[in-house]
Amino acid sequence: MSDPGPATGTVHWIGAGLSTGSGLAALCDTADRVLLWHRTEERAEQALEGLRLNGRAVPRAYTPAALVAELAPGDVVVSMLPASEHPGLLAACVRERAHFACSSYVSDALLERVPEAEKAGIVVLTEAGLDPGIDHLFAHDLVARAGAAIGDTTPASYALTSYCGGVPAVPNDFRYRFSWAPLGVLNALRSPARYLDDGTPTTVERPWEATRRHVVDGETFEVYPNRDSVPFVEQYGLPAAWTPRTFVRGTLRLDGWLRAWEPVFEELRTGDDARIASLAQELAARYPTTDADRDRVVLVVSLDVRAEDGRTWSGGYLLDTVGDEEDSAMARCVSRTLALGIGHILDGTLPAGLNRAAETAARSRQWLGELSRAGLHFTLRVDQEADGAT
Repeated sequence: MSDPGPATGTVHWIGAGLSTGSGLAALCDTADRVLLWHRTEERAEQALEGLRLNGRAVPRAYTPAALVAELAPGDVVVSMLPASEHPGLLAACVRERAHFACSSYVSDALLERVPEAEKAGIVVLTEAGLDPGIDHLFAHDLVARAGAAIGDTTPASYALTSYCGGVPAVPNDFRYRFSWAPLGVLNALRSPARYLDDGTPTTVERPWEATRRHVVDGETFEVYPNRDSVPFVEQYGLPAAWTPRTFVRGTLRLDGWLRAWEPVFEELRTGDDARIASLAQELAARYPTTDADRDRVVLVVSLDVRAEDGRTWSGGYLLDTVGDEEDSAMARCVSRTLALGIGHILDGTLPAGLNRAAETAARSRQWLGELSRAGLHFTLRVDQEADGAT
């Protein structure tokens, strides 16, 4: 990666949906100028009022043409739009020599534009939210700690699990609270999941059919795999001398979710795209989120390593937080992590080209320290049996 072009200090934050929270306020403290782009200028003003940021950010009505007209080389564009919109925005950033940031996974379409972005000295920050984002930070740090204890070249087997979920702080009959677009939730359940189980690549067409119970700090949850976990073995830098027993990244739900959602699963089994879109609207109306509701985010990442010489190491991170009057737990976790990353674009410490929330253990520990100081609280547990050999 090469050195980035200098940042101007101006940030264009596009979209003010469910994941925009107090991180935007933190960014107003960091950046020289923040513009909030929304569907209309009035909607942008309302969003700023809800976040108590009146006068601290400039409201704008978003269209691609309007954004480009205000972009200057070195500005930072932050996309809170659907992931399908990111490649087009990055293309505009390349033309205008502006940096780009989002909290979403890297798509193939986005990846195709990274070489030209790097050549232009543009930082492309991705996977810098909650999941993906904080989960990457936890995983990189655990792998580094285990490697230091066991040895990267020591033959061993391991199990790594990473589960994250937004759930209601006060359990309801539906065992869920929509913290992002209902259609996105349903479509995620319609997508196959691939993971490693007993060392074998396993694919499930209906992820909920692989639901298992998972105990976290004495509380029972239900978890299931999502997306494709397997590429993250390389991304997390698991040593080649270690053999995976289990490697899964997935979703966490309240105990009883599987039973409560059975009518939804029946629809997912048989419905076409039009029916699922209609179902999403029905569920949003049936289970509305009110100002009095509070959400809860639980993220738990665990690593267990067993060396052939008998030594063992296990550790885990737990983030368990509840929303408040300032913002939801989901918005807090996503937006504060993203704002932290944008701050590193502004200070010039991220290289040009593709950056995820964490590429190294050193950066993970730095970011975790910064997130802790920013008010995100999590715990680390480490258990080690150093002398297993006799």
